[in-house]
Amino acid sequence: MRFLGNLPYTLIVAVIFFLFCATPALAGGGKRLTIAAASDLTFALKEIALGFEKDMGDTVVISFGSSGILARQIESGAPFDVFFSADMRYMDGLEKSGHIMPATVTHYARGVIVLAVNRRSGEEAVGLKYLLRPGIKKIAIANPAHAPYGKAAVEALKGAGVFEAVKEKLVYGENIRQALQFIQTGDAQAGVVALSIASVPEVSYTPIDPSLHNPIDQAAGVVKSTKEPEAALAFIRYAVGDKGRAIFEKYGFIVP
Repeated sequence: MRFLGNLPYTLIVAVIFFLFCATPALAGGGKRLTIAAASDLTFALKEIALGFEKDMGDTVVISFGSSGILARQIESGAPFDVFFSADMRYMDGLEKSGHIMPATVTHYARGVIVLAVNRRSGEEAVGLKYLLRPGIKKIAIANPAHAPYGKAAVEALKGAGVFEAVKEKLVYGENIRQALQFIQTGDAQAGVVALSIASVPEVSYTPIDPSLHNPIDQAAGVVKSTKEPEAALAFIRYAVGDKGRAIFEKYGFIVP
């Protein structure tokens, strides 16, 4: 299995095109699937893909990024087989524009956000109002313009009544994984990130009241241009089956 990081769009397309057109020998003899996946799935979907490869004999290549940017790449013709979005609205948009097979759209999980703090910062944040403390100078969130977890972070900050007071402290990651990296490195003392990726050594975290933001309902679907529709749908079914559900729950997702 291969994973592509947070690369520029043109480079992602070039790399995926190479992998997609690679020889059967490189693919290991089975089908090859290219998956576009929201960054909150970095740990969970890797584990699910490993199980799928072992059980099904196919090869899985995953490109992680923000849901909005990945949706635009699919609209521009990026050769993905499956899209795992962190926001159902992007899936709905692609379905309406004819880029996703409607019958394959599947609600696979609901995301959870947490307040994360760099352990070495000397700060603690047991609630969003702690972000008002003068020692917290930078607060990392994903870019709400195209990252569902960033949008939920802004909603939660507003719901807690602190957004106006802290908005000048906000620094935006391209996606939720990059926002976490800002906290890990200490470039930001705190931030709002996905529970599914928050269990890293450099960070401590506490839950955020889910009533402060709209539900982060996440959906997957088969890209209409795929050359492997049956294998693509099989991957989604595997992800929402017993093995996939257990992995999603392990990383803090709420499964339907």
